[in-house]
Amino acid sequence: MTPGTGQATCHHGEILQGVFLDERGRPTRGLVTLPMAEPRTRAVFTPFSARVPRHVVVDPPERAKAARAAELAVEECARVGGVTPVGGYLSVRGGAWPGLGMGSSTSDVTAAVRAVAAGLGVELPPESVARVAVAAEGASDPIMFGDRPLLFAQREGRVLEELGPALPPMAVVGCLTGSGQPVDTLALRGKARRGDIAVYERLRAALRTAIAEGDVSGVGHVSTESAILNQRVLPKDELGTLRGVARACGAVGLQVAHSGNVAGVLFDAAAPGLADRLEEAARRLDRAGLTPHRVFATSDRTGTPTTPAAGVGARPVLTAVASAPVAATALSPLPTPPPPDSAEPTWTSTFPNPSPDPT
Repeated sequence: MTPGTGQATCHHGEILQGVFLDERGRPTRGLVTLPMAEPRTRAVFTPFSARVPRHVVVDPPERAKAARAAELAVEECARVGGVTPVGGYLSVRGGAWPGLGMGSSTSDVTAAVRAVAAGLGVELPPESVARVAVAAEGASDPIMFGDRPLLFAQREGRVLEELGPALPPMAVVGCLTGSGQPVDTLALRGKARRGDIAVYERLRAALRTAIAEGDVSGVGHVSTESAILNQRVLPKDELGTLRGVARACGAVGLQVAHSGNVAGVLFDAAAPGLADRLEEAARRLDRAGLTPHRVFATSDRTGTPTTPAAGVGARPVLTAVASAPVAATALSPLPTPPPPDSAEPTWTSTFPNPSPDPT
């Protein structure tokens, strides 16, 4: 057995989250995430000899969920592939800041499971990775399934519906709410109300239609309504400001992490004057104290990253976010993740010349 490597992306919160009906008509909590290509978690698993106790040692030690997932992945590989269960050394690097609602723990867990499977020479399908992830962390995002828009039961680790091949091309100005303070995701327990399922099923149908028709505005309407509905679970004092910025800059809507403190203003990637809109949105967010932290794009309908719209490459985007100290202050209470590989950029954007990225 040789060292195995695994990678996993993260996301930027949710487009839709609530209570839906599964294939048997049962109320089930589910979500649709807004995927991002970066940051990524990178994991390396080096199996121990079979004579060594079956224990996974993780570096850094605070990535305990990744270590638990690695141990469960060893058991799953033994069950599926008939390999001898072993312990190993797990190195985890990169990833998103924890507690912001960006799927940092699922990214760690998914990368770890993939690294274990690679090291043991066993191929685990995404469904198996999802089951391991839920067992390791209590709830999971659908990162292991790629960028496809899925309605995913986060506490059960299963897909409720594939909503289409890809989200329509959108540009997103991401920011931090709540001063970037981390949120205990598993502690959030929203109470379902009479009529909730009908509301969320309506949004589910609207999102399905918007994706099928490539209707960016339709996606924005669903995402905005879901953010408003989530105010009773995790209130964001800044939601009114976000809506005002979206209206002022000609955005199609907004999205939030339903269990964290990232949010984004959504734009049609083909909108005229996109560069001006993005830059103005960043300025307005920064002036309102909503630290902008990245600009990124969704994928096109083939699943490949979108290219910048005409005019975006003419000058730097997010020039208003020169306040790196502000971003650093907002994130200072968070534990510092291990340094990324030297070859990795310190920012993430599909657009040229972004400002430094604190995430």
